This record gives sequence, structure tokens and C-alpha cells, in this order.
Amino acid sequence: MADTAVQTQLSISEGVLLGHALVVRVAENLGIRAFFIKGPACVIQGLRAPKSSNDVDVFVAPSDLEHILQGLRERGWRARPADPDSRTFPQHSVTLHHPEWPCCIDVHFRFPGMERPATDCFEVMWARTEDLKLAGQKVRVPSKALGILILALHALRSAHLPACRQELEFLSELTKQQSHLSAILDMTTATGSLAAMRPFLENLLSKGPALEWPQPSVEWRNRLMSKEPGSARLLAIVQARWPDKPKMLSRAVFPRPEVFLSGNIYADMSLRGQLLQHRARWGRFLKSIPQVMRDFRSLGG
Repeated sequence: MADTAVQTQLSISEGVLLGHALVVRVAENLGIRAFFIKGPACVIQGLRAPKSSNDVDVFVAPSDLEHILQGLRERGWRARPADPDSRTFPQHSVTLHHPEWPCCIDVHFRFPGMERPATDCFEVMWARTEDLKLAGQKVRVPSKALGILILALHALRSAHLPACRQELEFLSELTKQQSHLSAILDMTTATGSLAAMRPFLENLLSKGPALEWPQPSVEWRNRLMSKEPGSARLLAIVQARWPDKPKMLSRAVFPRPEVFLSGNIYADMSLRGQLLQHRARWGRFLKSIPQVMRDFRSLGG
């Protein structure tokens, strides 16, 4: 009887932990400063209730982005197709996938809501990282105060969702109980995220001196307003220069294949498959019209 080869399939949680170790090794070999955000480290630090992570989130300086991507490409990781419309969806990370791994790696080089130059923001954050033992390896993670800032900004992008509101309430209580407010304020100011963090900070500062709140950037306002992808695309077209509008409208109606592959890298890209995906896409848009209209009414208000 012939021997049967047995393949061991990693679970997602195992893949995420080993993925942290892999990225640490790649970064160290290349001399790249990298730290991990969100994910299992936040649970260990008590910044989140226990939950499973589906990917590895690592942060590097913008100047090191291509170097770490190349290091991971040499190990079989490939960039996942992304929507090429950077005007509607400004890029802040690159997602990598591997056919033999059950999770992705998200390499962040900037963070939405932080309005200072991305290189400056990285330096502010790197100075406030610390070591943590994870997957049998020493990894670099944000301090608790920086972790709260990052998680709060992430949740504020979708504060209309119940899960994000619950996370913001949890982080607010943690900030008060562990006296992280002063450190968070310092980092918020240094990274230019005061406008984005205003809804989170106002209650915490209710008894303190009044702050002069800056206006949020157009990108941040658009992120908050666009609760549906259709809203984001229409808003980008409305805000664009007239010479750019026809091309943007054409791309919205007839998207490139990368748009379909960004949602499912195994999508059927035959002519029939693309026609079916176009039909499904229009179906989703028609269902979202009430929310799109509410989004634009909130913009007018």
C-alpha cells in the first residue's frame, strides 16, 4: 500500500500567530522597524475583549513599505488585488495573501485620521511602542495609550455600527480607569488626529479646559459620511474637477477586474462571470440607495 501524504492545515488563529513571527523575522533580517496593531496583542494587553483575528496587521514607515513587501514576496506572499480608484478609497495599507496560509497580512504605512505626514506619525508612534511575547517571539506593539488611540480611530470610522460603539465605550472606560488621557492627548496632537478623535475625547474632557478643535480633513469627512461604497464613489465624483468626472463615472459604471478580485481573489473572471458580478453589484447598489440618500442628506446638513 502506497504511503499517503498528510497535509497539515493551519487554523486561522494559528496562522495569525505564526504570521506575526514570520513578519518579525523578515523585518529583522531587513533592518526594518515594524510594530503590530490590533490583533491578538490587543487582547493580551486588555484593550479588547477576547476575539479571533483573521489577519496580521503590521505598521512600517512609508520609506520601508516596498522593502518589507519585497521581503514577503520572496517568501511567496503576493499583494491582493485592490480597487485602483485611490481618489475614492485612499490607500493606507497593502494586503498580502499566500495560497498556503489561512490568513492575510495587512502592511500599514499610514493610519486614517492621523493628518500629519505619515513619516512623522510613524516616528511618534514608534517612540511609544514596547515589547510583548507572542507566539514564542518578542514582538513590538503599541503602548496601551497608543493602542487605545489606534483602536479608537479605527472604530470611529464606523461609529454607526453597534460593535464599534461598544468598542468606543469600552476604550473610554479603560482610558478613565487607567489614566491614559494625558498620553493619548499628547499623541493625538502630535499625529494631527485631534479632529478625528473629537467624538471620543469630548466626554473625557468634559471637566477639563476647553480645546480648540481643528476641522477634519476632506478624506476623514468622506469616510464618515460614506456608509455605503456607492456613497463614496458618488461623493468622489461630485468633489472631482469637471475634466475628471466623465472618466470617474465610467470607472464606477464599468469597473476594472481588480474591483471584483478585491472582494474575492477567486472570482470568476470569464465573460459570463463578470456579467454576473456586474448584475450582483448593481443589485447591491439599488438596495443601498436609501442609505446613499441619507448619506448625502447628512452632507448637506
